[in-house]
Amino acid sequence: MATATTDSTITTDRAVPGDRSTLLGGWRARHRADLASHLAHHGAPPLPRPGDHAWPPRLAAAVEASGLTGRGGASFPSVTKLRLLASAPGRRTVVVNGMEGEPASAKDKTLLRCAPHLVLDGAELAACAVGASRIVVCVADGDHHSADAVVRAVAERAGTALAPVTVEVKRPPGRYVAGEESALVSWLDGGPAAPGWRPDKGHSLTIGRRATLVHNTETLAHLALVARYGPESFRSRGVPDAPGTTLVTVTGAVEHAGVYEVAMGRSLGDIVHGARPTDEVAAVLTGGFGGSWVPAAALATPYAPGPLAAVGGVVGAGVLVVLARRACGIAETARVARYMAGESAGQCGPCVFGLPAVADDLGQLWRGTVDGGVLARLEARLTAVDGRGACRHPDGVARMARSALRVFTADAAAHASGRPCAFARQPSVLPATVGAIKAGTT
Repeated sequence: MATATTDSTITTDRAVPGDRSTLLGGWRARHRADLASHLAHHGAPPLPRPGDHAWPPRLAAAVEASGLTGRGGASFPSVTKLRLLASAPGRRTVVVNGMEGEPASAKDKTLLRCAPHLVLDGAELAACAVGASRIVVCVADGDHHSADAVVRAVAERAGTALAPVTVEVKRPPGRYVAGEESALVSWLDGGPAAPGWRPDKGHSLTIGRRATLVHNTETLAHLALVARYGPESFRSRGVPDAPGTTLVTVTGAVEHAGVYEVAMGRSLGDIVHGARPTDEVAAVLTGGFGGSWVPAAALATPYAPGPLAAVGGVVGAGVLVVLARRACGIAETARVARYMAGESAGQCGPCVFGLPAVADDLGQLWRGTVDGGVLARLEARLTAVDGRGACRHPDGVARMARSALRVFTADAAAHASGRPCAFARQPSVLPATVGAIKAGTT
């Protein structure tokens, strides 16, 4: 699985003036992640004074005005979760989701290693806003570097005014679906790390009898910046419908694979070409392994949820996998589908039976070893799994596979007629097979 390294090449969007109110600005300034460097760059977080009952609604109002949305993949309005938990009865817990089960992503690993105190600031602020008495930071059991960085940061803050709420670090299993919020809460509550059926997300998750807020690491780091510098500062970057900066992992057929902080609304092509493609770009997988392919013709599209959706793409987990013209999109899609079939929770039919069948069809398709009815059979199977799982895992695979059949129509038709891919033996561009991702420059 891909990992990020942390070095002086990490940067923010150079088109954005200044970097004090950006996620990785502190790292750029000092190349250090310790508490002293963090405070020298940002100052102390604006935690509430005892008895200031007006502080929680003020913070919620600032988050609402900022337009901050979740950076874990769902783009859910952050203030909605805060207000939902603040109104829940009984004791409460804040969970920091640093699992990053998406193999093509390294943004959360980079953030936890470069700016752990910014994430912890956001968690403490969120805890104070909702009245939580416990914070749990979850890092996958195989991600030792990120976990060590968080443990050091927690130890530095212990006994100071920066730690009004107790923080624990937990190590759930590092599987793809284990980072889904209901799976994470299930594991923390002593159950399996498997997603649960949630027809109504208007009710908060619970650990024991504690109402629980789950936020992605990047979301909480942004919350800390909004609390410090105000919603206007956050909105000064990005576009009205998608304000702020965001972390994007760019990988695949590029010279400088890595994590980039860019303003929302920057063109897809500008981000991709900043990582220096190794050849002419044929397509880009947006959003990660549960995302969607878009063709090179869409590179002028602004990187934001609305514009990407209009061309069939998604922001998702903040991932762009670049495919060069001398590669086969059907082959890469088959590899992703096979991986995703193996990462299911194994608890419902669409994943247990449907995803392996989809992966088999795609694998045979790119090798040209199928009958002429494979495309119709694939569509029937994708329809059978889409929207019918306990979670959205099969939906992501269906979306990704359908986008491949749409973007690589000519290749799919050629393979379906018995012509194998000319690039069948080419090494995969997918990060699950290429080792470490290095944080790069724009």
